[in-house]
Amino acid sequence: MDTHETTLEFEYDQPSRAQIVAESVAREIGEIDDERSQTTIEREESVVAVRIEAADVIALRAAVNTWFSLIGVAEQTAAIGAAAVEE
Repeated sequence: MDTHETTLEFEYDQPSRAQIVAESVAREIGEIDDERSQTTIEREESVVAVRIEAADVIALRAAVNTWFSLIGVAEQTAAIGAAAVEE
């Protein structure tokens, strides 16, 4: 069976912001993964990489959409938290 894969990379201004985002979404690994798609998350300095492997393109597209949403929420939450600390 052919598998399909992609890697999404998100770069941040500070390694601490990348760490917050990576730790926030890493909790979803295993909760979202199923027999059709699996995901790994890695962080190196200011870059968060989300690697998705899927059994078919439909599962890949669904996983990509899910991870973009999760990263977006984590980024918004980190930004709100940073703004609150600055006040």
